[in-house]
Amino acid sequence: MLSIYYMINVEGLTKKFGGFTAVNNISFSVEKGEIVGFLGPNGAGKTTTMRVLTSYLAPTAGKASIGGFDVVRNSLEARRQIGYLPESVPFYTEMRVREYLLFRAKLKGVPSKDRTARLAEVMEKCRVNEFEHKVIGYLSKGQRQRVGLADAIIHNPPILILDEPTIGLDPHQIKQTRELMKDLGKEHTVIISTHILPEVEMMCNRVIIIHNGRIAAMDTLSNLIKEQKIKLEVRGNPADIKNTLKQVAGVKDIACIENDSWCTVDIALTGDNDIRENIYHKIAENKWVLREFKTERTTLEDKFIQITAKE
Repeated sequence: MLSIYYMINVEGLTKKFGGFTAVNNISFSVEKGEIVGFLGPNGAGKTTTMRVLTSYLAPTAGKASIGGFDVVRNSLEARRQIGYLPESVPFYTEMRVREYLLFRAKLKGVPSKDRTARLAEVMEKCRVNEFEHKVIGYLSKGQRQRVGLADAIIHNPPILILDEPTIGLDPHQIKQTRELMKDLGKEHTVIISTHILPEVEMMCNRVIIIHNGRIAAMDTLSNLIKEQKIKLEVRGNPADIKNTLKQVAGVKDIACIENDSWCTVDIALTGDNDIRENIYHKIAENKWVLREFKTERTTLEDKFIQITAKE
C-alpha cells in the first residue's frame, strides 16, 4: 500500500491505443477534501484518464493510485475507494429505483444490517425517494442522473469521480445536481470532468486543464482567474488603437475587433496595477470617441480558451 497523503496520485501516466497516444506522460495529485475540476476540449484525454483511475483501462506507462492503492496492482482495493459516475450510466432499466439501489449496495459490500438505513440516507440526499418505486426505464434524464449519483455514494466511498455529471440536463436539473455535488464535496474528495465551466467556478477550488493528452495548466481557481482585463468600445483606426495602447505599461495583450467603425478592444493586464487612467489619457490624446470603458475579471472560460488556443 502506498502513502495516502494524496487521495488521487498520478505519475507519468501514458495511455496508447495502437499508434495513437490518448494520454501523454501526465502527473497530478488530489488531496483529501479537495474538489478538483478536470477540464479539456473533446478528445483531450479526460475520459481516458478517468477510466484508468477507475481501473477500467490499464495504463501503457506510468502509475496511478487511489486512496493509496495502485490501480493495477491493487485494483480491487482501489475501486472500493471510488464512487464513479460515468458520462452514460449503464442501468438495468427494467428494475425499480429502490430495487436497483439495494442490489448495488449488496454488490458494493454494504453490510446487510446497514443497507436499509444507508439506502434511506442516500435516497434522501439525492432526492431519489420522490420516485423510488418507478421503473428506471421510465425516468427522465435528470432523475436517472440522481439515481447514478445515489449509486456512486451508496457504499460511502472517500473519493468521487464524476464524468460530465450534468450533461443533457435542463437548467433546473443542473441547479439541483450542482447543489448536490457541493453538498457531497463536504464529505468526499471529488474530481469532476465537465465542459460547463461556470459550474467549475462555483464548485471547485482547483483546476487541471488537459489538452492533446498533456497537462496544459494546473492551479487553484483563484490563481487561474486572478487576471483583470479592460474592455473598450472606441471609434478609430483599429491598427492605431492597438499599437498605441500596447505601449501603456501594464498591458499584456490586446485584441481589437472592428464593427461598423467601432472597435471592441479587450486588454489583458500583466498585474494588479490600475492603469485605467493611463489608458484614458491615450484615448483622449488621440481624440478617439469612447463609448464604453469597463474592467472585468478573467473568467475560467477566458483562461480555458487562452490556454487551449496556445497549445
